[in-house]
Amino acid sequence: MDVTAAVILAVFLIAVGATHFVLPAYFRSLVPSWIGPARLLVAISGAAEIVVGAVILLPSTRSAGAWAGAALITAYLASHLDAMRYARRGHPSVLLRPFGVAARLLVNLAYIGWAVAVALTAA
Repeated sequence: MDVTAAVILAVFLIAVGATHFVLPAYFRSLVPSWIGPARLLVAISGAAEIVVGAVILLPSTRSAGAWAGAALITAYLASHLDAMRYARRGHPSVLLRPFGVAARLLVNLAYIGWAVAVALTAA
């Protein structure tokens, strides 16, 4: 992975982290009730994404930041796997239909792979 991929990952994480504060209701809707208080978890995860993105921008901390990003994104798998339990055909939201949930899961796995690739090549 080159520097460009790392910078794009960093900007992506910072932007998504900021979006947690701009559209908190959407992100709260993704938090399974059994995990904990959605409002708090969305704020913490949004702030964490912003911090991780900033850490990835710095060459000296890029590898550690990318590993932290991979771990953070991996934690989101709980939300996507939980959504699979409730996915149903014909749901008004495409993202809550079986295909939509599977797509969310695959995209999340790709993000994890991207972060791991940045971590390995930045070391």
